Amino acid sequence: MTYDLHGLPLRELLEPLIRAEDQLARLDERLHKSETGPGFIERAHFHDAVAQLWLEGELVHAEDLVLHDAMMDTRSPTHELTRAHAVLRTRRRILAQPPGWALSSTGLAMLMARESAAGSQLARQQDHVGRAAAGAEAGEDEQPDALALQLVEIDAVLARTERLLESAGRRDPRDRGEESHSGPAGKTGAIAGDVASGTSSAAPADPDGGASRNLSTRSPLVDDPDWDEEKRLARWLDVVEDVREQFPPLLAAALVWDAWERIEPLRHQAWLGNLLVAGLLQATDKTNAHLAGISIGLKQVARDKRRCRHRATRLAAFLEGIAGGAETGLKELDRLALARAQMERRLRGKRRNSRLPALIELVLARPMVSAGLMAKELGITQRAALDLVSELGIRELTGRGRFRAWGVL
Repeated sequence: MTYDLHGLPLRELLEPLIRAEDQLARLDERLHKSETGPGFIERAHFHDAVAQLWLEGELVHAEDLVLHDAMMDTRSPTHELTRAHAVLRTRRRILAQPPGWALSSTGLAMLMARESAAGSQLARQQDHVGRAAAGAEAGEDEQPDALALQLVEIDAVLARTERLLESAGRRDPRDRGEESHSGPAGKTGAIAGDVASGTSSAAPADPDGGASRNLSTRSPLVDDPDWDEEKRLARWLDVVEDVREQFPPLLAAALVWDAWERIEPLRHQAWLGNLLVAGLLQATDKTNAHLAGISIGLKQVARDKRRCRHRATRLAAFLEGIAGGAETGLKELDRLALARAQMERRLRGKRRNSRLPALIELVLARPMVSAGLMAKELGITQRAALDLVSELGIRELTGRGRFRAWGVL
């Protein structure tokens, strides 16, 4: 399936395009200068992940996603919650990389890899190691335990080795002689080359621990043999290259989003399209301070507009979603700035080693916090966390006497 770039209704798109350009630029500029920007960006990751699952017809609560991200699940995580967490980690990963990484061959190969359960656990362990290392570089009062970091790294290496041994045991012994000529580095390079060229190689290993499956090795019970993801992805990448050269950044993002919806390159990772569009906006210097919340804006647009048969209506719906999401972001940023100012007033007369400033940053960076989450992140007891909450006067969200949660609304 090809995507035709001719006959675009530019006059109909001019007004929503100007409005979306203005709102998105204002939000990005305010985030660049605001002290509440880092907290807003972290909260936006959670809200966008929940909104993405909502667009797919699944309901995930932000509270469950926060606890799952902190490895403090109160119950067994559902499949929808696991997918939302995958969206959350992918957003963080794209934002942490240089602009344009998500659309590069290496970035696409890593983002498209289907991680196993052990691979997901390894990624979460590496995420916590990175956070601890970032905190140490920032000069926090409490330095991370060096032994704990080393143990986490050892566990990650052991998990990776176990997966490699299991994958080697499942392969046909007759195929091991052919695969022994290419090392891990060559296989990783093959993934990047396959993504760029639209061809496939025989079961290349993924750096994150997943395995990119070839069309010939996919199970017909799970995948459609006639659904050629490599060719569809190659066609979509051709559209990306064409629109980047011919159209302004935001209009190009709208066309890329619509092409993803029409071509459908990935059946099992359809949620990746909105994140790649956000990565395109970042690569074209349209959003320098944050990763655009595409799903947050599209959630506000009626489904009839997003799925309309006429391309002009779909493109206008995307631009409407970008403008609406940016307006929502500006209002959220105002609320967080006001809440920050109110909480910082309570810091007057406090000791330098008080944990209240760290609690303020945590509350601003999460849609909600629990006593256990505060105790884990701040390195204090739950009783001390409750005392800090009472000092700050944070709003309680549940109205219960037990299993309570607090946050900024």
